[in-house]
Amino acid sequence: MGVIAKDKKQITLYYSSKNSLGKQLNAYVESSDKKHLTIDISKTNVTGTQWAELADGLGKNLSDLVNTEHPDFKTTYGEDDINLDDGDWLKVLDKNPSFLKNAIIIKGKEFLELKSASDFKQYMEPDSAGIEKTNKTD
Repeated sequence: MGVIAKDKKQITLYYSSKNSLGKQLNAYVESSDKKHLTIDISKTNVTGTQWAELADGLGKNLSDLVNTEHPDFKTTYGEDDINLDDGDWLKVLDKNPSFLKNAIIIKGKEFLELKSASDFKQYMEPDSAGIEKTNKTD
């Protein structure tokens, strides 16, 4: 059993407001009519257990969650032969939330990594609910 609550009727967004992708996705989620929870990792501490669960839910290693191409990451850790263990990757995410590679959405038991703001569109319900469909050929 994981420590992250999973509700099929709620979207949970893990993002960093320190990058433009996170800001855009947060705006999409906040403006949607779906029940949601947004977790800005630059303001809210995410535990190591939660990070491990997020990585596992995505089928990835902790290192895969970090944007090693970020200029500040390269300045701090170098560009070649980055030799960090899982504990080190957790410290990277904890100390530098802007290094989160992509935002993560949880809906029910499904974990998804969002690489662009438009990736979220598939989770937004159309505004035309209740409007009767008509056949244009009638």
